Amino acid sequence: MSRKALFATGFTCAFLVYALPAWAQGDMGLLRDTETEEMLRSYETPLARAAGLDPVPKVWLIGDSEINAFAAYGDGGENIFIFSGILLWLRKPNELIGVMAHETGHISAGHLSRGEYGMKKAMIPMLLSLVAAVGAMVAGAGALAEAIMRVGQAYAEGQFAAFTKVQESTADQIGARLLLATHQSPMGMYETFRRLANDEAMSAYKVDKFAVDHPTGQDRVFDLNDMVEASPYREVQDSPESLHTFQMVQAKLAGFILPVKEALNRYPESDTSEPARYARAMVYLRQPNLQKALSSINSLIAEEPNNPYFYEARGQIYLSMARPVQAIPDYQKSVNLRPQAPQLRLALATAQLATEDAAQAAPALANLKAAILVEDDDVFTWYETAQAYSMLNNEPMANLSTAEVWYNSGDMKKAMVFATRARGKLPQGSADWQRAGDIIGAAAPLAAQQRRG
Repeated sequence: MSRKALFATGFTCAFLVYALPAWAQGDMGLLRDTETEEMLRSYETPLARAAGLDPVPKVWLIGDSEINAFAAYGDGGENIFIFSGILLWLRKPNELIGVMAHETGHISAGHLSRGEYGMKKAMIPMLLSLVAAVGAMVAGAGALAEAIMRVGQAYAEGQFAAFTKVQESTADQIGARLLLATHQSPMGMYETFRRLANDEAMSAYKVDKFAVDHPTGQDRVFDLNDMVEASPYREVQDSPESLHTFQMVQAKLAGFILPVKEALNRYPESDTSEPARYARAMVYLRQPNLQKALSSINSLIAEEPNNPYFYEARGQIYLSMARPVQAIPDYQKSVNLRPQAPQLRLALATAQLATEDAAQAAPALANLKAAILVEDDDVFTWYETAQAYSMLNNEPMANLSTAEVWYNSGDMKKAMVFATRARGKLPQGSADWQRAGDIIGAAAPLAAQQRRG
């Protein structure tokens, strides 16, 4: 979870994204946005509870144009990853909820742990073909060896595909049951897979049903149709509030990650709706045309004066204009409205530190500590914490925070160096002294592995 890109300021400070070190970016990094994460969490929580999952899986947004989503085990628990491509492609909340119900079905069925078994089973014919191919090569039959390897690989892929097809069908069935248990329509799931099936039919004349790693689109639609017909909630519609939130999140995401021309085609100047103005505010911020961005956000705040994410966006605009003193009240307003949101706390602290006013270091540190209580593995939060301690001339704690930066970003050697420096000057026996020792103890064997690798 260390590669978390900052996506505006909830979307935190767009200009800071480009200033982040390489390990915090990447072609397919996680996009952090409180507004988006809050929406995704509200979708997942009832599904997870209906499935008997405790704790509720974390849901993350991946910055990638692929129309995809997946579930995976990591960071000590279950996770669902939603690609930005599918979020922008879907048309309403119930469709995204259907996708998440399917992924929750994978988790509920235990597919995350069984996937390794399926892969191992598929590798058996692959390994046997490798032995046969080596024998053929020794005998001087190179062409035969290559053919044997191709057959073995194809058979292994077919074995794993057959395994995952059963999992996909099971996840569909469980997902439909979860929607039933939470009194939600399965139509979103049905419509999503129907559109995927149509796209599949248009993109290829022939699809090998046994080579794909999931049921083909038409098979899936056929099976889901029966589930839809059996549901007493099939006609349930998204509430106006839910639809509005979904459209605003889509617009914000589109304005932030789509090419400028594409974003403005999707949300042209002639469109004066709230989502369109929100999207254009993000586009103007990126261009940058900060006065137009400010005008768009001001119009939204006038209509929704208690929306924390509009104040967050305006704070980001002021920070991008190198006016952090003006950004602080807006970030503070967003925190007042959502005090438990760690990324909002981080944004406020970033603005406070950007003033380079020593008087702002202590309140910034308080906000960073509050953020760490919720998310103790966020690299950029630890980076800013180190800066706050430096401004307060607290070298041992600055070193300990820097050790946390490197530990959470995976550089165990540097984590040990800074933790050792911190431990040498922290009060012996204190909680911080013990934490430095914990980092050294945990990082040492990992650093040895990294050296050997």
